[in-house]
Amino acid sequence: MPELADIEEYRRVLDACGRGRRVTGVRVTDAGVLRGGLSARRLRDALAGARIAEPERHGKWLIMHTGGPAVLFHFGMTGRLVCTPADEPPAAHDRVLFTLDDGQQLRFRDQRKLKGLWLAADPGEVDRLLADQGPDALSLTREQLAGALDGRPRQLKAALLDQSRVAGLGNLLTDEVLWHARLHPARRTNQLDRAQHGQLNRALKQVLRVSVRAGRVPPRRSWLTGHRDEPAGTCPRCGTELAHGRVAGRGTVWCPHDQPAAHA
Repeated sequence: MPELADIEEYRRVLDACGRGRRVTGVRVTDAGVLRGGLSARRLRDALAGARIAEPERHGKWLIMHTGGPAVLFHFGMTGRLVCTPADEPPAAHDRVLFTLDDGQQLRFRDQRKLKGLWLAADPGEVDRLLADQGPDALSLTREQLAGALDGRPRQLKAALLDQSRVAGLGNLLTDEVLWHARLHPARRTNQLDRAQHGQLNRALKQVLRVSVRAGRVPPRRSWLTGHRDEPAGTCPRCGTELAHGRVAGRGTVWCPHDQPAAHA
């Protein structure tokens, strides 16, 4: 599932392919990805001749700004944004194609169609569409992280996955951050001391920095992600066999030695 690092890569695609270009055509091959009452005709009319401005990402959302309306992309589990020559035949799951004035196309490609595209008439409507999102994880301060973990005690992983608390983290990122921080994913948020808050904050910044640079959570051999899918994967830090289970309703991997469950 695309997470913050993946969406940041799509933001770079949009910036490199579209920024400063005019939209000369919009082709919707599957209106099932249009959300919020949006029709193909309304999308075409809104973007006709519009020049794409600097794109923005907030959490798992990507915003294609123009001088007027903005398109908001949410990629669900299988969405992607690709840049191709306009004369290249559409792929099987290309749902919306934006033709640009230089002969390129931006294509929203999505197999499962769990999310899609929204249209905002102006910046105020963008803000309203994103009003339920917490602060973006990439720019999160230590104070904001502490605030996200305040309130009703809950499992640490559940709190980090809650987009209204911290926007952008998904399953892979959360497991990786908690492994780096040596914190069990089921630990209760009210059981963290000041030192553990610091560990979590540093781990979050480190994992996001490297992942954004890679455009995904990289399967490094020195990271949890490099071993989590192995049948008998071991912790790259201590060699203990990794544990697998469900935490916060999600498939979860952790090291039972480095992330003890005694206080979970």
